[in-house]
Amino acid sequence: MAGPESPGDEHLLRAKLNLETAPIPWLELQRYYARGQVVAVAPSLDLMTVGVALSQDDKPRFEAWMASGELGEVSPDQARSWYASEASVWALVVAPWVLVQDGPETAPVAGEQE
Repeated sequence: MAGPESPGDEHLLRAKLNLETAPIPWLELQRYYARGQVVAVAPSLDLMTVGVALSQDDKPRFEAWMASGELGEVSPDQARSWYASEASVWALVVAPWVLVQDGPETAPVAGEQE
């Protein structure tokens, strides 16, 4: 029986999440940030991998990323910096969360495994 973590299902999930990923001005995410729904993803992590783990409710993986500081709240200083510079971030919506990663210069999906 193919579970939610089978390679085929994960491939379909990645394709779906890829459609939910885009660069967006930080200014447009203010209401989500105010609600505590924005999660910062370190540049060392692949945004799609984090999105898949969130979709699959992979709690151990999330706890490890949070413990290492690679995943967590957007700090007030970072939020102010993005706001002041009118920065764009990569965003991936996995409702009710919005995963964000600094800088739209390089597509986060480029690291997708083939």
